[in-house]
Amino acid sequence: MDRSQQNTHAKLMTRDIHRLTPSPTEANCFSVGGISWVSRVETVGTIVYRDMAEKFLKFNVDDGAGCVTCILWLNQLTSPYFNRFSSSTILMHARTARRQARDIRIGAVARVRGRVGLYRGVMQITATNVVIERDPNAEILHWLECVRLSRSCYRIQS
Repeated sequence: MDRSQQNTHAKLMTRDIHRLTPSPTEANCFSVGGISWVSRVETVGTIVYRDMAEKFLKFNVDDGAGCVTCILWLNQLTSPYFNRFSSSTILMHARTARRQARDIRIGAVARVRGRVGLYRGVMQITATNVVIERDPNAEILHWLECVRLSRSCYRIQS
């Protein structure tokens, strides 16, 4: 299978994210249409659910084809995962995550990029980047790009 997409953000509709098939040999690696492998995705849609906890923000993105749950971690200052980074890098990550969490509002159209994974049997995105879209055509342009890429690159059957 083609692994050229594995470390890039594959632009996918939520229905295609939910159709991803886990790799039998590699953790956090998923098959797109049985041809390509992905571990990171990008989707655009309307935020329809938001739940702020102490360590993370959980929100759902609806792109018209379905909903996907997204998690934005907010525990950069206390998580042992970040111990390997310099303190200035940790502070930058923490500030960025807090700013993104503040901007995530129900009804806003957002572009979410992150690592895709299974949590309790359901696909979710661990967000690394959330951008609130100002262009009213962003969602439709994302749909068109997904259709083009699904045919030419990912070979996803409708």
